[in-house]
Amino acid sequence: MPYPCYAEAKLSRRESTMFIEIIRNTPLWVWPLLLFLLFRGYQQSQDRTVGLSKLGILPAIFLFLGFYGLIHAFGAHPLNLALWALGIGLAVLLHLKLELPRGVRFSPQEQAFHVPGSWQPLALMLAIFCAKFAVGVMVGMQLAIADTAIFAAAVSLVYGSFGGMFLGRAVVIWRSAHLAHVERT
Repeated sequence: MPYPCYAEAKLSRRESTMFIEIIRNTPLWVWPLLLFLLFRGYQQSQDRTVGLSKLGILPAIFLFLGFYGLIHAFGAHPLNLALWALGIGLAVLLHLKLELPRGVRFSPQEQAFHVPGSWQPLALMLAIFCAKFAVGVMVGMQLAIADTAIFAAAVSLVYGSFGGMFLGRAVVIWRSAHLAHVERT
């Protein structure tokens, strides 16, 4: 009868082999994308000035990526699309309610926003990356759970919520321009 330590060592080798296979089968473009997200997230941690035209770029990218990931993994099922949209709406409402980010100022002369730095976007970008990576692995490994309606529904809601967090942040920042305009008049 083998010792318990032997069984644990055997399991550990199997897990490390699976991890190596996951890394080996990950498309090469994923790693530069991760580095780009780390770089952009770090930039978001610094105080910065953002022009009106550039404010919607990041939310648009993450909403598109969430939508594309959803369709690619599960197809265009109406319930999943509805849950994705619900996730977006809930995240935007949460940002409006909490008025996140705080400390945003709009400069009418520059037509730009002064946004305080925050680590929240980096954390969110990494959460999105990890979620999409995990879903990709589960779908790629053809795990039974990846074929369930509950899994697809949960992923749809999560993808929508993540994209909605960026949209909610942008909406609150845009609102600061409107509020600055109202205060001037």
